[in-house]
Amino acid sequence: MRKTKIFLIIGLLLSQLVNACTSVSAPSNGETLQGEIIVSGAFALYPLILSWSEEFQKVHPDVKFNITSGGAGKGMEDILAQKVDIGMISRETTSDEIAQGAYPILVAKDAVFPMISAQNPVVSDLLASGVSRVTLAKIFISGEVNTWGQVVGKPEITDEIHVYTRTETCGAAEIWGKFLGGGQTDLLGDGRFGDSGIIRALVNDPLGIGYSNQIYAYGLGNVPPTGTLILPIDLNGNNQAEPEEILDTRQKATAAVASGLYPAPPSRFLYLVTNGKPEGVIQAFLEWVMVDGQILVDRLGYVQLSNEQLDASLQEIQ
Repeated sequence: MRKTKIFLIIGLLLSQLVNACTSVSAPSNGETLQGEIIVSGAFALYPLILSWSEEFQKVHPDVKFNITSGGAGKGMEDILAQKVDIGMISRETTSDEIAQGAYPILVAKDAVFPMISAQNPVVSDLLASGVSRVTLAKIFISGEVNTWGQVVGKPEITDEIHVYTRTETCGAAEIWGKFLGGGQTDLLGDGRFGDSGIIRALVNDPLGIGYSNQIYAYGLGNVPPTGTLILPIDLNGNNQAEPEEILDTRQKATAAVASGLYPAPPSRFLYLVTNGKPEGVIQAFLEWVMVDGQILVDRLGYVQLSNEQLDASLQEIQ
C-alpha cells in the first residue's frame, strides 16, 4: 500500500501541475505544425516538459509527443544514439558529448535537496543545527559518520544512518556528489530508482537520508511529501540552522536557488539537448519553450532564467 501511495502522489503531482497552467495563445500567423517529438531523460525536467507538451498541443494539435523519464544518463545516451529527438539533461554537457553531436539548450534552473524521514530519532536536533557540507560528505562519500548521534554531537545515540542513493545514472546524483566533492560513482548508499524510490524509502525508514530533485522534494502543493523533511544545510558552519537555511517550503527553496543563497552545486541548470542544431518541428517547439513556454517555469516551482540567458538560448535555437 505504501508503494502504491507514493506512486499515486507522484502521479497526482504531475497532473496537478499540468492542470494548474494556463493556455497560451495561438500564433497570429496561423502556422500549423505536424509531426512527432520523442523525448527521454531527466526526472527533474519531466513535469516541466510534460506541461510544455500539453500547452504546445493546444496551439499545434497535430504535433504528438512521446515522453519518458529514466534519468539524465538515459536521455544523453538516447540523444547521442539518435533514438529520441530531445534529451532532458539535468547536468552540464561534457565536451566529449558535444563532440558526438549533443547540442544543449539551457531552459531553466532548479536544485537537489537532502531529505530525511520525519520520524528521525534526532529530528529536532537536525532541524535546529542543520548539517554541514563536510559532515554530509562524511555520510555520503567516506562513510566516516555512520550514526545519527555523531551527526548531532550525541555519542550516546547509536542509531545507524541508512543512506539512500540512485541506481540509474542521473543528474541529481551527479550534482549531489559534486557538491560533496565527488560524483555519482563516489556516493555510498542503498540504491533506489528515481526520486519516488528514495522518497518511498525515507517514508518507510526513520533512520534514512537521501536527496531529491526540487520538483519532487516538495511534493504536492508547497511542502515535502508526508513523512519526509528537507534537511537544512549549515552553509555558514555555525552549527545552527539560520532562517534562510531552513527551506521547508517550495517558495523558500525557489527564492534561495534564484538568489544564489542556495549554492551551485547542488543548484544547477537544466537543458534540453538535441543531436545537432534543431530543425523543423523540433526547432519550433524549442522556440515556443523559450518564449511562450517560460510562463510555466515559475508556476511549476522551477527557477526562471535571466532575460540574458533566455535570449542566448533562443539564439542557439534560431
